[in-house]
This record gives sequence, structure tokens and C-alpha cells, in this order.
Amino acid sequence: MTSDVSPAAERVGRTRPGIEILLVLLLSLGASAVYAVVSLIAKLSAGPLSASKATLNPSQSPRPYLDLTYQLLGIFFALVPVLLALYLLDDRRSALGKPLLKPGFDAGWGAGLFAAIGIPGLLLVYAAAQLGLNAQIVPAALQPVWWAVPVLILKAVENAVLEEVIVVGYLVTRLRSLEWRMVSIIAASAVLRGSYHLYQGFGAFVGNAVMGVIFALFFVRTKRVMPLIVAHSLLDIVAFVGYTLLPESWLSWL
Repeated sequence: MTSDVSPAAERVGRTRPGIEILLVLLLSLGASAVYAVVSLIAKLSAGPLSASKATLNPSQSPRPYLDLTYQLLGIFFALVPVLLALYLLDDRRSALGKPLLKPGFDAGWGAGLFAAIGIPGLLLVYAAAQLGLNAQIVPAALQPVWWAVPVLILKAVENAVLEEVIVVGYLVTRLRSLEWRMVSIIAASAVLRGSYHLYQGFGAFVGNAVMGVIFALFFVRTKRVMPLIVAHSLLDIVAFVGYTLLPESWLSWL
């Protein structure tokens, strides 16, 4: 019995998932990785890495409510690739965890991952800064306005949803469908996560790559992405809001 599928159609069927992955990444965190590499090269060419600065969540306008508008639009459009990735996944619920929400499990494991990664992560950032392997990181640089903390919390959740859905849920699922070896899948997810943090320095790359290995392994084991979103949200909320609320004397010491 002969197949009705032509060789050309078979080739298209084999290459289509790879093209899809490439396009999703180029529209989201893959593009961020390219810009991060360029930013790192620019910092290194300008002088010692430790003398440069990496500012997260900067103000977009000196006019407070125009700044708020830009911040909210940035959060919205940053999540569009997530919607695209979810749309492209054949079975969104089973790909990211079924059921999608298990409040007790997600919150418990999310808090556990946050505790396990947060403290070592802070120590790594401090060590990298002392060794000159990181730029000076400013987690938040918004104006002192009433909406600064709520926006920083939204930014933290946006980062978590964007990264965990695409770099873990989507990418791992798609690479498994391409029959990649599990070691290669974990490495690809971890290296991608580290690469778009390179604008902060080499220490940030290593720390985030290690976090990527842990998160990818957790997803492979549990088939759930929500605990990762919880953990990542907590990490960024503490970093962004904590930095904003710290006394000036503490900031100068850091």
C-alpha cells in the first residue's frame, strides 16, 4: 500500500515545527537574547563590565501618566507572543498542566522553588558583582509615583508568564515533539534563558542558566508550568519592589 503523502509534503511536515519555534522565539525571547548579546559587547567595549549599569524597568517618560501608559502597553504587547505560543500548542491544557490551575500544588511548589533559588541567586549576584562579572544592576528605576509598585508587580508577573510559558512550556513541548534528546532539550531551554540575561553580565548568564535547568527538569517531571510562574513572579517582585522600597543608605552599600 503506497502513501498518499508526497516526499515534498513530508519534508514540509518535518521542517514546519522547527520554523514555528524559530518564528515564536524571534518574536519574543530570542530577539531579547540577540539584543542582550549586543548590549554585553557594547558594555565590554566601553570599559570594565563592573563600571557599566544595567537598568531594569526604566521610566519611559518624565510625564507620570504618559509613563504609566507606556508601561501598561509594554506589559500587554510583551504577552502577545505568549498568546501566540498557546494558540500554536495543539492541546494547551495538557501541554502546560492539566488542570491548568491546581492552587495548592502550584502555590506550594512555587514558594518552595522561590526559597530554593532566591537566596543562592542573591549570593551569586553579589559574588559576580565583587568579581567584576556583572554590570551594576538597577532592578527598578520608575518615578516615585503611586502606581510604581503595582506596575512593578505587573512587570514581575509579565516576565514570569512570558519566560516560563515560552522557554519552558512551549519550547520543551515542541522540542520533545521533534524527538530531541532530553539532555539537549534541557540545555537549549537553559542556554536561552541565560542568553537573554547577558546584558546584565556573565554572572547573570550562569545564574539564570542554572535556574533554567532546574525549571526545565521540574516541568519535565511534573508537566506543570504554573509553579514556575509563581516562583518566578515571587523572585521578580522581591527584586523589583524590594529595591524600590529599600532605604537609600542600603542601596549605596549594595
